[in-house]
Amino acid sequence: MLRLLGQNFAKVLSPPVQQIGCLSTQPQPLQPLAVSPLRVPRSVWIENLDTIEEQKLGIAELSCEVFGATPRIDIVHQNVHWQRMYRFVSFSHSKTRNEVRGGGRKPWAQKGLGRARHGSIRSPLWRGGGIAHGPRSPTTHFYMLPFFTRVLGLVSTLSIKLAQDDLHIVKDLEIPTDDPQYLRDLVQERVWGPSVLFIDSSDIMPRNITAGVDAIDHINLMPVYGLNVYSMLKHNTLVLTESAARDIETKLSEQLHRNDSRALMKKFLVDR
Repeated sequence: MLRLLGQNFAKVLSPPVQQIGCLSTQPQPLQPLAVSPLRVPRSVWIENLDTIEEQKLGIAELSCEVFGATPRIDIVHQNVHWQRMYRFVSFSHSKTRNEVRGGGRKPWAQKGLGRARHGSIRSPLWRGGGIAHGPRSPTTHFYMLPFFTRVLGLVSTLSIKLAQDDLHIVKDLEIPTDDPQYLRDLVQERVWGPSVLFIDSSDIMPRNITAGVDAIDHINLMPVYGLNVYSMLKHNTLVLTESAARDIETKLSEQLHRNDSRALMKKFLVDR
């Protein structure tokens, strides 16, 4: 009996034998799980602006964390709605009983006439009287989005622009002439779409491109610190200088890995 029990326990504890056709093979040791490789950076051509014909000057590697993130359309929509609403002011205005004309005295005696008790014809109960709880101007629709919703909105929009081939990197914004027709021909030759937004790391742009853009309504310049979701989506093509791309990458990566996120997610308070 003990010998049989020992044989049974040996069968349970021993590794099972795999039958392959008429052959029996011992199981192979478990292989370690394959570790997914690190995400390679996005490679983008660096273009020029000093000629209308496109020239490739090199390759810029952009961080996947900023320019290759999974697009969040819901967060992009929240940012667009927030930007459209915080600059909207309602001027609808209604007068209260203290602002309408007339009715300074009591219309009739309190008692003895069998009529309802009224103190003034400016009451909201009267036709032509004041409005209770009506709109008062100016009424702002400002509110503040959570901090990381704004950061992820920028990341998602940059990733969408790059995935749709609507984001281009140029060496700088130097062009040979200040003639607006040069920019029109350049945009048409490179199929950049009717509207283009140029982003530079400095708010002091080169003279030629500043003068040329000033005469074209659908081509605009913007420094890095003014970059926003609404402007990127409003323009068909986003053109970044190499220095602007590095600044955007550095700043957004720093914000995504902040260690004071709890303090940033607190409720927004005005004048605090």
